[in-house]
Amino acid sequence: MQQFGLIAAALGVVLAVAGFLMSGVDRFFQAYLVAYTFWMGVVLGSLALLMVQHLSGGVWGVVLRRPFEAAVRTIPFMAVLFIPIVLGMHSLYEWSHEGITDTDPIIAAKALYLNTPFFLARQVIYFLVWGTLGFLLTKWSAEHDRSGDPRLLKKMENLSGGGLVMYFLTVTFAMVDWTMSVNPHWFSTIWGMLYVGGQGLSAFAFGICVLVMLAQTAPLKGVLTSHHFHDLGKFLFAFLMLWAYLSFSQFLIIWSANIPEEIPHYLTRWENTWKFLSIFIVVGHFMVPYALLLSRDLKRNYGKLRIIATWLLCARVAEYYWHIMPELHRDGFTMTLLDLAMPLAIGGIFIWLFVSQLGGRSLLPVNDPQLEKALHHHVH
Repeated sequence: MQQFGLIAAALGVVLAVAGFLMSGVDRFFQAYLVAYTFWMGVVLGSLALLMVQHLSGGVWGVVLRRPFEAAVRTIPFMAVLFIPIVLGMHSLYEWSHEGITDTDPIIAAKALYLNTPFFLARQVIYFLVWGTLGFLLTKWSAEHDRSGDPRLLKKMENLSGGGLVMYFLTVTFAMVDWTMSVNPHWFSTIWGMLYVGGQGLSAFAFGICVLVMLAQTAPLKGVLTSHHFHDLGKFLFAFLMLWAYLSFSQFLIIWSANIPEEIPHYLTRWENTWKFLSIFIVVGHFMVPYALLLSRDLKRNYGKLRIIATWLLCARVAEYYWHIMPELHRDGFTMTLLDLAMPLAIGGIFIWLFVSQLGGRSLLPVNDPQLEKALHHHVH
């Protein structure tokens, strides 16, 4: 898996360099933002689900805890990968241009929030919050593996309560900063929740792909059964429903209000060739996976569930592309080499980091009181 990550990263970087020479610097940063937002979504979704698992004590999360923790431990490295977005702010964010407040009254009205120093300060806060939560949760988890001290479980549970509140707040502000402010004239009050649902979906899809790989060899071969995958398939289905519900809510509210400030968001994505991507999001990201995940047999079948999870990850990239690119390319849908290269390059680096973190610890939380129950899952 680590080799796969390295090959993907190397291939992605080579293609990105070729794409950069063909499409220029602006397009490079735009493709980078899409890819980075997607992979960071996998990491942050893992952080949120890890905290949900500590709070709920659900048996479902015991087998996923180590993949989630490994993803969370990549946060410091992912913070370094955010630097190109800072360097490319002028290519991405109209509000960061010099003198824009003199000519644009709407941006001028938002200048207290949308200015470069405050933007950078906020990013530091987000990564500090995410990194601290991730560090403490994985540190205490490792200590609990060694000692089995029940007080550590309580500490993780207590931290997760406040941590989830911090997660909701920071992700909402971060996604307003990263993706919504690409068009500083438009706003949506449900934007943060849309990303929260989407990150949960991404993290579950990624977790299922990892577990299917782990289930094929020792030590987890025979430990992970179709019962585990059936449960995880149901969660994947639930997050798909949540994402669809939030996406449709945003559309319905904007469509029914019909306010000139809000409707361009959907008009831009429907008036020209962007409509084909819009149709794909409805059919490919929702209808097809929804119909397939209704099947009980399919959720219990490792191979088929992995195909759907992988498909959903690709659809998530397409959705982030749909959020960001139409604001920067109003004339219509265009695909460049960079749009394929960047998710591959950042994804390869992330998977390589993820596997190096995953390999450093036992694949199951050995002293967890729920472990026995989780392993003999079909009995309960």
